[in-house]
Order: sequence, then structure tokens, then C-alpha cells
Amino acid sequence: MRLLCSNDDGILAKGLSCLERAALPLGEVWVVAPDREQSATSHSLTLHHPLRPVQLDERRWQVDGTPTDCVMLAIEALMPAKPDFVLSGINHGPNMGEDVLYSGTVAAAMEGLALGIPSIAMSYAGRNMRADHSPLEELVEPMTRLLHHLVSLPAFPASTLLNVNIPPVPAADIKGVRLTKLGRRVFSDSIARMKDPWGRPIYWIGGGSVTWAPDAGTDINAVREGFISVTPLHLDVTHQARLDDAESWWQAP
Repeated sequence: MRLLCSNDDGILAKGLSCLERAALPLGEVWVVAPDREQSATSHSLTLHHPLRPVQLDERRWQVDGTPTDCVMLAIEALMPAKPDFVLSGINHGPNMGEDVLYSGTVAAAMEGLALGIPSIAMSYAGRNMRADHSPLEELVEPMTRLLHHLVSLPAFPASTLLNVNIPPVPAADIKGVRLTKLGRRVFSDSIARMKDPWGRPIYWIGGGSVTWAPDAGTDINAVREGFISVTPLHLDVTHQARLDDAESWWQAP
């Protein structure tokens, strides 16, 4: 089995190293990842300058581009054959609810899916990523078992990626795995107003507070209760229910 690993936290990220180690028992692992932090780049492509991949090892590359660039380059240019799976992560922080709309981690998996490759995005719903110690270290073996189960499914869901979120608890305290739907979250006060050294107004997006809606059956609820959440996602964002009840709201012009 050939596996492609990528991420949005960059080639040096602890989460990527742990994902690579978790995937190694499953087959031939290739790593193609951004050369720097690319969080919240979503499904963006680099169109206005050429990309310069740098080969670090036989199956390891860094790219001066987005997570989507990395997966596209890997599959269409750098790898000798298409991978059997694209694995993205392990992200330093959760990707639940509306996070999936902004996430470079999920976008890398989406690009794999768009190119016809079954894909899995993985995120750790905590932030403690010190260089000298990471809670992800003890999750490598459990993640190998989870990945082995997912890539061995007799019928991996077609046209679907799996978005995995790991609760921020010790590996021994994880209660199991739940199949979930996306939850909801609301950001407040996410724009910091500042001034540059010349007194001109500037605005920094980030921070603020987050309100989660931990409804039953959601990824947020599962992680909050100590379970690994697995949410199936697909590229078709059509609101099918609104098409089905169009007679109640649509009048042809």
C-alpha cells in the first residue's frame, strides 16, 4: 500500500512526524508538505508564481505552497504512481464544525478526494505541542490501529473523505470511536484592531472566543466526551433538502 502524508502546519510539525510514524507499519509512506505554516489556507492554489519542491529524502519533499498545492504536486508530478490513500495531519488543533471550511488540513484531504484518492484528515483537539514533549507521541500506536481499520474497510465510502478529531486526553483515556456529523461553532471578537508604528490602523484576524454547540451526534460532542470523532465529508455542498422542498419557497421567474 502506498500512502501520501501532508499537512498544513508545515514539514517540521510534530503532528506530521507522528502521522508518518503511525502510517509506516501500513505500507510505503511518502511525505509532501508545505515548507512553512499554512493553517486556514483552505482549498487555495498557488497560481501567480511557480512552485519549487525541495527533495529532503527519497520519499520526502517540502513545497513552497499550500496544502492543496502539495497534494496536487505529489500525485501529478512527484510520486511514481498514485497513492492508495491521502493522509493529512495530524493537525495542531481541532477541525470540527465550520472549521472544515477554513482548514488546510481538511483541504489537503479534499484535494486527494478531488483527484480520485480515498482520503483521511486527522486533527488533535488540543494545543499543547511543546518541542520537548507532545501528547501526540503516545497516540502514534493507537493512530496506527485506527488507520489500519479505516484503510482496511471492505467498502471505503465512495466520493467521501473521513475527518478525524482526537480528544485532548491521554491515549489510555480515549473511550472509543464515534461516527459523527459536523457540529456548529461561532467565533466572537476575532478581529484585533491595532496601529502600525506610523499610527495607521491595522487589523489582525485570529484569537477571540469560540462558542461550540455540542449537540448529540456531532463531532464536538464526541470529542468533548472523550471519543475520537470520525465525520464523513464530501465535495457536493448542494442543500438536497431545499431542492426536495423547492415547491415551498421557489417560484420560477
